[in-house]
Amino acid sequence: MNDMNDMNGMNDDNDDGVPDEGSFDAEEFDLGGLEEELRQAAAILDPVPAELRLLAVEAYALHDLDARIAELTFDSLTDAIPVRGAVDVPRMLTFHTGGLTVDVEVTDEGLMGQLMPPQPASVEVLHGPRASASLTADELGRFACDAPPAGPFALRLRTGGEVVVTEWLRA
Repeated sequence: MNDMNDMNGMNDDNDDGVPDEGSFDAEEFDLGGLEEELRQAAAILDPVPAELRLLAVEAYALHDLDARIAELTFDSLTDAIPVRGAVDVPRMLTFHTGGLTVDVEVTDEGLMGQLMPPQPASVEVLHGPRASASLTADELGRFACDAPPAGPFALRLRTGGEVVVTEWLRA
């Protein structure tokens, strides 16, 4: 029977000393060394741009463990059907988390938005580690800013005891 197993490749003992497929010994394989070689190759062949690294560090510095992330559920740049002849159409964004929806309209003149369900809140427009604008949503949940966001931006909302941060987008 051993001869039959050897012929079918079922026996791990080979004459050439190379283990059969499926008999991988993790102790003999240095995963740490492989990971380091891959990191070095990626750094040389496809380095992360300095601007992107800075944005990532600044975005991480803003993370708030108590904040809920509002997911982008609609973006008129990708989800809307274009209207023939329409020019300077505002960008419409909808973010959603739990029971809160944030609708935002972004134009060259600024941005305005509304919280659903309507409620007062403080709203910060984020452009890096600091807020570039602090706004107040009225009792109907409406807020506006005269300065349009430039570059990556997000909104941080404080409603009662809850903090909500939207996904980051490019204006």
